[in-house]
Amino acid sequence: MPEPDSKKRALALFELNGRPPFRVALPIALQHVIAMIVGCVTPAIIIAGVAHLSPADSVILIQASLIAAAIGTALQLFPIGPRSGIHLGAGLPVIFGVSFAYVPSMQAITEEFGIAAIFGAQVVGGLVAILVGLCIRRIRHFFPPLVAGTVVFTVGLSLYPIAINYMAGGIGQPTYGQWQNWVVALFTLGVVTFFTHFGKGSLKLASILVGMGSGYILSLVLGMVDFTNVANAGYFEVPRIMHFGIEFDVSAIVAIAILFVINSIQAIGDFSATTSGAMNRLPETQELHGALLGLGATNILGAFFGFLPTSTYGQNVGIVTTTRVINRHVLGMAAFIILIAGLFPKFSALLTTIPYAVLGGATVSVFASIAMTGIKLALSEGTSPRNTAIIGLAVAMGMGLSAAPATLALFPAWVTTIFGKAPVVAASLIAITLNLLIPKEIK
Repeated sequence: MPEPDSKKRALALFELNGRPPFRVALPIALQHVIAMIVGCVTPAIIIAGVAHLSPADSVILIQASLIAAAIGTALQLFPIGPRSGIHLGAGLPVIFGVSFAYVPSMQAITEEFGIAAIFGAQVVGGLVAILVGLCIRRIRHFFPPLVAGTVVFTVGLSLYPIAINYMAGGIGQPTYGQWQNWVVALFTLGVVTFFTHFGKGSLKLASILVGMGSGYILSLVLGMVDFTNVANAGYFEVPRIMHFGIEFDVSAIVAIAILFVINSIQAIGDFSATTSGAMNRLPETQELHGALLGLGATNILGAFFGFLPTSTYGQNVGIVTTTRVINRHVLGMAAFIILIAGLFPKFSALLTTIPYAVLGGATVSVFASIAMTGIKLALSEGTSPRNTAIIGLAVAMGMGLSAAPATLALFPAWVTTIFGKAPVVAASLIAITLNLLIPKEIK
């Protein structure tokens, strides 16, 4: 009976460990790749620009980001170690990628100490994530939606200047502020907005990719694209150990470690959204332990290979909960496609040809979405005077200090690095502290 068997195999899409047909699994796997790939490589492009990396090193950093996403995803899908004991990975349907949450802090660290300091801080951050995983029951109450949402909101706000400067052509670029950049950026933003709100199916899902493609074509017409990097790039290359080096700076470590704590809690939220939305249950404690141990281990190992910090991708959580396709082999196929893309420098080099104006026009809507997600999460506990005060003060101090770092000039340099250049750190600490100090009901 071939038809019933075919139908049964197709239904395996909705089983965690089923074996769906390739022709059925591939479109959904590609859907996941399309949803995450722009967000995964953009932080690498931003940091490469801040660090003034050579074209060859920029390609290596982008390659590393894709490979990091593939390895991080595979580990979460197919854990290492006994399920009943210590194991790495959750065994749940999630996609990992380089996280935007770290970008403002990585920018500040790169400007102050160089890119190697990011990887040193990431090693310690990975250890912190492991510690959070081992102690999750005891510390989870420190990060309710009010605190986590405030942090995410601050991340979104702190990313806006990056997008606007990119729309203008990128700070330090000879064409910064020219009309061509604004035309391309606004056109890209218009296409993204149109398909986000009026697109259907795959076009709606891939609105950012469609917008970037459209902006890229317009850039070609205006003569803004240079393919020299693609011509010079190799065809196949594996990650290089310690290519960017590793340096340990206390202020960089503090800034990144705090973000690893916050992102670990955020990851728990994404895992919970996945299981409750697509599997009708909450994640088990062992799954969360494995998830955070895997997150930490991936980032520690990744630091030695030039992988920037990774975390769960919310847009892919949305795909899983919408389609209810929880099959690990489907998402594993997506991870394999991402890995293949990362192993070919020509592909990564092609991504470096995307003009800053295109990136700015596409990412400004992403950053806006991050900020709005954060404020919705923060306000999910209500708009009481207590809650609005915590959100307002945390964001005001975080953003205010980063906008006026000179106010900290008389303090030690590490104070400026932690609090004056990374608004997320100050906002996180203030939100956590106020949430503990201000009583929930003032009598």
